[in-house]
Amino acid sequence: MYWETLPDWVWIIYYFFIIAILGFAIFSIIQKKMIILSTITIVLTITIPISNIINSIGRGKGVDEFEHLVTHLQQGSPWSIYAIIGFLYLLVWWVLLLIKNKKKAIRY
Repeated sequence: MYWETLPDWVWIIYYFFIIAILGFAIFSIIQKKMIILSTITIVLTITIPISNIINSIGRGKGVDEFEHLVTHLQQGSPWSIYAIIGFLYLLVWWVLLLIKNKKKAIRY
């Protein structure tokens, strides 16, 4: 294989969570809860994978996507900083969503 890539199970988990987060963000907007945060989440779930794909096209031989991201993060590339901050935001948004739903479930 000429280009290295991450294992298939990593991609399955990654895209499952991206699609799940996008679905929950849309559902959250429909329910009129956390509208601004959910809108930001939708924008990030669409733009982060696109940015990563575009910037991973020119990676070196024998370097997978994660190694490429970490290398560019160490070099201070804006796209890699955007991706990391975006992933952290998505993680925080997911935790906030779970906390709010857990509090709601406890009340009933």
